[in-house]
This record gives sequence, structure tokens and C-alpha cells, in this order.
Amino acid sequence: MYTPYKNLPNNSRVWIYQSNREFTEKELEFISTKAEEFINSWTRHGDDLKGSFTIKYNQFLVLAVDESFNNVSGCSIDASVHFIQALEKELQLNLMDKMNVTFKNGNHINLVRLSDFQKFAKEHKITQETIVFNNMVATKEDFENSWEVTAKDSWHKRFLV
Repeated sequence: MYTPYKNLPNNSRVWIYQSNREFTEKELEFISTKAEEFINSWTRHGDDLKGSFTIKYNQFLVLAVDESFNNVSGCSIDASVHFIQALEKELQLNLMDKMNVTFKNGNHINLVRLSDFQKFAKEHKITQETIVFNNMVATKEDFENSWEVTAKDSWHKRFLV
């Protein structure tokens, strides 16, 4: 059951999928249509889930579920992964590579392999003040407040010299 993202409570569970490239305008429309269709059919053992999505920087797709309405189950999480995999195949992009790291350079979003991120940190191209995207946040509130943070305030800090 689709509901506008802004109407979900702060404790809603989120999953962040970062693309290996920016979405085109046509892809944004396609993703939005498909995400709403998926959420309207998303269930947990036959019970509706109250969910939503948002797209940030034309590169991050965020799925969200209000677990105070109904908890997600392993099957419903699997269904969301299949939805993401179908998007990947249809749009020829990668949304599930956890070895990619994203960070900001001014207003530009950079996506690099984790090994390159480590190298950039050693070369001081990435510092404690570099804005990184912490895709490991679990709730809407954390997404809103702790997703874009300085490297020193995230799990990325372990790579800083």
C-alpha cells in the first residue's frame, strides 16, 4: 500500500540502493512508476505493507516500510530484492554492489570502488570532513539525519589516515 514518503513515521525501515550512475529523466519516471506499482502489491504473508520510496540525487533509490503498520518478513524483503534486480536488468545499471562507496566533492556525487576510496584516503584526497553517504542507516529518521555525514562521523572513518 503506497503512501507518500513524507507521511511515513520516522521509525520506518529503509533500504538504500545506490546506482553506479545517475538516472536519466526517462529512467526516473520509469523507476517512480515501477516503485509505486511494486509497493502497492508488496505484502507480508498476504497482509499489505505500508511503504514508500524516494529518489535522492538522481542516483539513490530508497525503499521504506512503516513497520508499525505491518512488519516485513524474509519473503517480503526477498520480493523487494527481486524488484531491485528487475530494475537493474531493465535499466542496465547496478544498484546492489556493496563494494562501491559514494562521497561528495562539492555538489558532485562520486562513486568509487572501496579499494579506491581507501587509496584516496591515504592520499588525503578524502579527509575527515569529506561528506560520505552512510547507506547502512536503518530507519527514515537515520536516513534524514545521518545518511550524509562527514567521514569522521561514519563507518568510513576506519579508512582515514
